[in-house]
Amino acid sequence: MKKFMMIWLGEFFSSIGSGMTAFALSIYVYEMTGSVSYVSLVTLLAYMPTILLSPVGGVLADRYDRRLLMIIGDLFSGLGLVYILWQMQIGNSGMLPILIGVTFNAVFVALLEPAYKATVTDLLTEEEYGKASGMVQIAGNARYLISPALAGMILAVADIEVILLIDISTFLVTVLMVTLVRKTVKKPVKRENMSMLYEMREGFLFIVQNKGIRSLVFIMAFVCFFVGFLQTLTGPMVLVVSDAKTVGIMESVCAIGMLVGSIWIGAIGIKKGYALVLCGAGCVNGIFMAVAGVSVNIVITGIGIFLFFLSLPFMNTCADVLVRVSIPNELQGRVWGMISLLTQTGTVVAYMICGVLADYVFEPMFTNEGMLADTVGKLIGVGKGRGIGFMLILSGIGMAITSLTIGRNKAIKEIQVNREVSNV
Repeated sequence: MKKFMMIWLGEFFSSIGSGMTAFALSIYVYEMTGSVSYVSLVTLLAYMPTILLSPVGGVLADRYDRRLLMIIGDLFSGLGLVYILWQMQIGNSGMLPILIGVTFNAVFVALLEPAYKATVTDLLTEEEYGKASGMVQIAGNARYLISPALAGMILAVADIEVILLIDISTFLVTVLMVTLVRKTVKKPVKRENMSMLYEMREGFLFIVQNKGIRSLVFIMAFVCFFVGFLQTLTGPMVLVVSDAKTVGIMESVCAIGMLVGSIWIGAIGIKKGYALVLCGAGCVNGIFMAVAGVSVNIVITGIGIFLFFLSLPFMNTCADVLVRVSIPNELQGRVWGMISLLTQTGTVVAYMICGVLADYVFEPMFTNEGMLADTVGKLIGVGKGRGIGFMLILSGIGMAITSLTIGRNKAIKEIQVNREVSNV
């Protein structure tokens, strides 16, 4: 556990730095262009390459030294930020350097993440997976809880270049931690005469042929889809009745909810009943998501979102453990890379369609003369933002129904039974 904690600490600082950069870049780009489309483009380029290339990163994580891949991923992803900073220093403050830099950064994050996930399996026993998953979520949530506040304070007295320098320094801390651990971990044996395409296919076939994992991946893709709706639509819905400051406070409240849930798991863990907890947490998540959309009252919306993110880590941890115990160590990298691609596709689809659905389908339904004004509108209200609220209600119902299928899925239950037997 000590070696894992060293790597985790490095990733914790790196997550804070990355969150500060993401926050600062969104403000910088919007102030420079006045365009939400450019902000969305930067977000997309900072996200998509990592998803699309995660299967490649997974194969490399199985072929080569995973700690070395983490070092390379951190160093080269940091170069993307160095490029942006350099262009700002020489006076080239346009959009092109930012787009190039965030894309370069995302490409090498794809190398880092599968290696990090596989390293957890290398360093820990099966009984420690649950707590480790909670710790990993704490590090990931730091970018939402700590980073916006820090970046906001720094931007009040300095400019974005200072934040880029801080983020670059966090990459160096991570590299140092991983280097120290790498010296004490046995290197994997490289497999010969296998093409990368073959190994990617091997990871995909492992998922397809393992009914339990296949079912989990399918379900979690839908969960990511519904969560993507919540992440995208909450801000615009709140802005209808409040202001940007309130949106920022609500974002911090969400992060606190996830942090509390992750700390609970990291400190206490989940001893057994992973499939049951996964099913129950998913149903609860769906209910709270629906609550967030039922009213224009900002307090009710905030409570629903807080409780949603409080229970989300339990769902993430259970899915993580159930998958992890089913994958042989030599396949961890490529399978996790393929799982990331398949599940996060749900998030990408949500990002692509939810704005169009809100603007052109659901919002018009809840105008005073809209199709649903005299029916559903009588219950949740009419006017701007109520179409978005109805979308959240439908998403919550969809998430709850999707989660209920877990409790009826024999293949997922068998993963749970096998794990409990292995610990007897």
